[in-house]
Amino acid sequence: MVDEDITIESRLAEQEYFSPPEEFVEQANMADPAVYDRFDEFPEGFEEYAEMLDWDEQWDEVLDDSNPPFYEWFVGGKLNASHNCIDRHLDERKNQTALLWEGEDGEQRNVSYQDLYREVNAMAAALRSMGVEEDDVVTIHLPMVPALPITMLACARIGAPHSVVFAGFSASALANRVDSADSDHVVTIDGYYRRGDFLDHIEKADEAMAAVDGDPEVLAWTRHDEPQVDVSDDYTMVADLLDDHHGETVEPVSRDAEDPLFLMYTSGTTGEPKGCQHRTGGYLAYATGTSKYVEDIKPEDTYWCMADIGWITGHSYIVYGPLALGTTTVMYEGTPDYPHKGRTWDIAEKYDVDIFHTSPTAVRQFMKWGEEELEGYDFDFRHMTTVGEPIQPEAWLWYYKHIGGEDAAIVDTWWQTENGGHLITNLPAIQDMKPGSAGRPAPGIEPAILDDEGNEIGAEAGEAGNLAITRPWPGMLQTVYGNDERFIAEYWERFSDTDSDDSEDWVYEAGDAAVKGTDGYYRILGRLDDVMNVAGHRLGTMELESAVAEVDDVAEAAVAARDDAEKGEVPDVYVTVREGVEESEAVRERIVGAVEDGIGKFARPANVLFVDDLPKTRSGKIMRRLLEDISNDDELGNTSTLADPSVPEEIRDQLRAD
Repeated sequence: MVDEDITIESRLAEQEYFSPPEEFVEQANMADPAVYDRFDEFPEGFEEYAEMLDWDEQWDEVLDDSNPPFYEWFVGGKLNASHNCIDRHLDERKNQTALLWEGEDGEQRNVSYQDLYREVNAMAAALRSMGVEEDDVVTIHLPMVPALPITMLACARIGAPHSVVFAGFSASALANRVDSADSDHVVTIDGYYRRGDFLDHIEKADEAMAAVDGDPEVLAWTRHDEPQVDVSDDYTMVADLLDDHHGETVEPVSRDAEDPLFLMYTSGTTGEPKGCQHRTGGYLAYATGTSKYVEDIKPEDTYWCMADIGWITGHSYIVYGPLALGTTTVMYEGTPDYPHKGRTWDIAEKYDVDIFHTSPTAVRQFMKWGEEELEGYDFDFRHMTTVGEPIQPEAWLWYYKHIGGEDAAIVDTWWQTENGGHLITNLPAIQDMKPGSAGRPAPGIEPAILDDEGNEIGAEAGEAGNLAITRPWPGMLQTVYGNDERFIAEYWERFSDTDSDDSEDWVYEAGDAAVKGTDGYYRILGRLDDVMNVAGHRLGTMELESAVAEVDDVAEAAVAARDDAEKGEVPDVYVTVREGVEESEAVRERIVGAVEDGIGKFARPANVLFVDDLPKTRSGKIMRRLLEDISNDDELGNTSTLADPSVPEEIRDQLRAD
């Protein structure tokens, strides 16, 4: 158990700065440092994002903070998200591709803004015909196919909040979320492709519907023209509905800025999943503004975010932000290594992708395969971003050199499902890049590093602590769906005066450890429950893993705490090596030496364990608590959120065999 009174230590070496390329700065959407001064006019600065949208009625007040933490943004304003993502672009770019979709099997679709308008209208009419009304929550359980954003935007068009459940989630996870959202309508599909196999998605829906409390109406899309699996008469086929409503138009429902746009459930890795409820006006403004200023998206761009729309990154930075800006957004159905390890670069070259957005997990995977897998491809990114977890300096430098060719701008981004958009990240044309650092706060955002008593830790101290946000922003969640008490308890209670009605007394707790440098850059150290106490030193796993990543032989590493009678806890290092590298005692010694040199001899790993794979959630995050269970020979916790639930047992069997 971590001693809450011990300061989190930060021992990662300082990194050099890299200036953004001049060519990038000259064309950037935002290269004026005065943007920060404008956003310091709080809350009026955020109007700059809201003014990027079409409003049916202008807001009367930017922020009503009279009832913290239930903040209201752009009060009195009315708009529709579907109109902002589709209709308003038709005059100028109706024939431009909105969704550029690549199927795993090589199938390809260019959905123009005009096509998207027709298909979303037909789906909106279909949903209404099935009894979906304004404010009804529709649960969507779809993979990375065009049906997913079409259904989302159709829901938004008629004012029905959507709750997208990642397609890889189990039937029980789906049933749980349907019940939690009180959904009377569920949208699914017969199946989709993964590594060459057609996965039967209806089986999962059958099992989930048998477990839900109610009796939802289930609508089923098909991956091809005809169903590829047996679909019972209990399902209503979307294809039939679309035939019935072909050519119909549905007037976008004018939604109050505070009306919910969607629910996004957290993965459930800690406790019962939380339905993060996001508003229409503030969320859409924030996703659009950060897409323009951080991602540097322009209408003429081809932009590719490799995330899944089943996660918040896909909502904000595949669907709502890019489409609100009128750009071409790429969707890919499959995995980055099927049918070969160059599939990502195949797509990037084929569609002449300008902006590439991926995760540190993917970067480490590319590193593992080696730069030779990039040979022969002709792509040229002007801008690259990372999201999902801290990126180690070694992975950042590899990304910069081998994928960006040392002439692309890079930003790392820190934010959460609850936040709606980037909170800590550089504006790429304004600040220098710093490997391993999330950068400075986004315009208008005020973070702080707090000790466990809620006192701010100054940058000059060089100490890590609890990352908090000290004033509201438009993209923040409204509440936990149906549970205001949990909303306060999970995010506000620890560092706020919950009896106060003064918003300055309310502080958002992120649950991450971080350190602020004297240069104003923030380095994220990982979740606070991924901190270990080694002989009185409280260390974040990110810094330990970054030290290990300095070893060229290492593709990916995860550190877990092993209980130790003398030191309290000691680190176990789980490692996958790069292709062509032989697991050996020499590699093990290099890893131990890297930790001793980078952190200190007190942090010397108890064990360096070579494994074939690491347990990861379907969004690519390493589940360190399962490795901790293995290190301490405890019973394995919940593995239902893993991309491959068999990995922890395989690691345990492998270690026992050794």
